[in-house]
Amino acid sequence: MMGIGVPGLFIILVVFLYLVNSIKILREYERGVVFRLGRALPAPKGPGVILIFRPFDQMVRVSLRQEVLEVPPQDIITRDNVTLKVNAVITLRVIDPSRAVIEVMNYVYQTSQFAQTTLRSVLGEVELDELLSHRESLNQRIQTIIDQHTAPWGVKVVSVEVKQVDLPESMLRAMAKQAEAEREKRAKVIHAEGEFSAAQRLVDAASLLATQPMTLQLRYLQTLTDIGVEKNTTIVFPLPLEMMTLFNRLGDPRLSADLAVKPEERR
Repeated sequence: MMGIGVPGLFIILVVFLYLVNSIKILREYERGVVFRLGRALPAPKGPGVILIFRPFDQMVRVSLRQEVLEVPPQDIITRDNVTLKVNAVITLRVIDPSRAVIEVMNYVYQTSQFAQTTLRSVLGEVELDELLSHRESLNQRIQTIIDQHTAPWGVKVVSVEVKQVDLPESMLRAMAKQAEAEREKRAKVIHAEGEFSAAQRLVDAASLLATQPMTLQLRYLQTLTDIGVEKNTTIVFPLPLEMMTLFNRLGDPRLSADLAVKPEERR
């Protein structure tokens, strides 16, 4: 050690520190795009321990994990001229680290800008009812369009979800009135169907009672029994059953023809 001298020790120390500083550790979800003398190496490095010899090598870390990008609220005018504020959430991940670094300056910002323009253009072509009822198909359409733009950068759009749709106050009131009117319409239709069924059953009951006159008298007695059960003041005018028979006979056409004969002819 004494033969090496102070300059030799200094050089060894510098080389040791340089080698230690050249050691880089990449996590399992990280890849390193290495530029050697300005040229990118064919394949990204990692994961694990790699050596970066500066200043000849420069490394850019790229994460392969999914990233969530929130699209800020966008002012949209639908095809039926309704003004909305819509925001969305985009999930993306890098599948080619080299292209994500070389082809675009900032793939997250670039994807955000494309997502904003695509959100406005796609939702502006549909009506409000379609936006509220067919959101899944619209999400798929937006995802396909954005993915076509980001594929050359090595970025894959995993999913797109329209997060929130803010409606104007006037439109909310109009939709509430529409829903109320629809409920009233259904209630009236159901009530009318019930009235029709009840009327049909009454017609069937009247036809059945007409076949046996005695059943009408029994029904009359049953009605008197039901009235007597009520704990209130009830005035009942009794009607002899013979009068009901007489009324039935008067309804017979043959009896009416006999009554129409003159007294002289009957003699």
